[in-house]
Amino acid sequence: MFSTLSERLSAVLRNLSGRGVLTEDGVREGLREIRRVLLEADVSYELTRDFVKRVQAAATGREIVRSVTPGQQLVKIVHDELVVLLGGEAVGIGFASVPPTVLVLVGLQGSGKTTTAAKLAARLRREQKAPALVAADIYRPAAEEQLRQLGSRVDVPVFGRDNLDAGDDVPALVTEGIEASRAARARTVIVDTAGRLQIDEALMQELADLCERVGPQEVLLVADAMTGQDAVRIAQGFHEALGITGVVLTKLDGDARGGAALSIHGVTGAPIKYVGVGERLDALEVFDPQRMVGRILQQGDVVGFVEKAQEAVDADAADQLTKKAFSRKGLDLQDFLIAMKQIRKMGPLKGLMGMLPGVDAKTLKHANVDEQRFRHLEAIVLSMTPGERQRPEILNGSRRLRIARGSGRSVQEINQLLKQFGQMRKMMKSMGKLGLR
Repeated sequence: MFSTLSERLSAVLRNLSGRGVLTEDGVREGLREIRRVLLEADVSYELTRDFVKRVQAAATGREIVRSVTPGQQLVKIVHDELVVLLGGEAVGIGFASVPPTVLVLVGLQGSGKTTTAAKLAARLRREQKAPALVAADIYRPAAEEQLRQLGSRVDVPVFGRDNLDAGDDVPALVTEGIEASRAARARTVIVDTAGRLQIDEALMQELADLCERVGPQEVLLVADAMTGQDAVRIAQGFHEALGITGVVLTKLDGDARGGAALSIHGVTGAPIKYVGVGERLDALEVFDPQRMVGRILQQGDVVGFVEKAQEAVDADAADQLTKKAFSRKGLDLQDFLIAMKQIRKMGPLKGLMGMLPGVDAKTLKHANVDEQRFRHLEAIVLSMTPGERQRPEILNGSRRLRIARGSGRSVQEINQLLKQFGQMRKMMKSMGKLGLR
């Protein structure tokens, strides 16, 4: 995410922080470059101008801390001002004191509302918030069926015209859906509303009537980060008409320039609450300005990495693997298969790499990360018998040929896997003997 913005902004700041002495001309030159990078990344002109003014004011007359260079101190000022630009701190969902909490998702057609509704439901279910979904898009063909299919994948009930009696009266349909959700003991209700190709009076009036009728705790705008400054204009329109309480940015894993994310809070005042970072139904992250700026400036997001690991990795299984890895017996290929599955649950490798400090956008762009490689390795191991997985040393030529045919991979790939696995097991045993765990 933010690959272009991250690459260019980090290059400017690296140049500044590398200077032992930072002159007034050097600061002006650096800020001029930062202004150009932000404008090219689609940040609005007004926000860019105000941002540069604040950085310049903070940098002028600032007492230099002896332990850091002036350039490094300017980088810290830019970091802090970017955090302010993005909202300052993470803002979560405001839950009702008496459930259910009603969340209405609004936005234009094609912004990803229906998929986001399912992603949000999956996240709230993991957080023990007992969600239900209400299909309130009566205009788009098969919109309700799409939500039902997504709801079944995340094991969340869906209420719509198929199982309610309100017909085409959208406010009545949503009211009845909320009551059905309450009867089903749902603690949160996510309403997927209809979108249009552009903001129009009919859309806004319908949404205004709906919000007036049900009184939701949150009105969340779902905006496509790929639309750049259009996302900001759309956010302004919805905010003026409905008073949105938050924003969900979708498709942030694409080649977005990032200006929408940097502009949307500054223009509307509404916090960005979630970001969609992939197609999977678990690819919805809480938006944290501090951690997001860390990613933009290539300082990493270790907290986010740890959270992903905690969500995806089975702690007991991981503990058993660790103990076995350093034991005299060591890991076998069955353990290797379990470890690979745990890693795959954490999400795409490029996304995980982007959370590590020191991994810059340029490195990620040119990194040869083959996501299919995991599937190929899995197919190879699954084509082995249980005995072969436990004792890889018995894999002779004929067995390897059989495994190659069964997995659809080449014998060379199998040889490479066994060689790498053997080296890894040998290294883990050596570390265990030295007590390095």
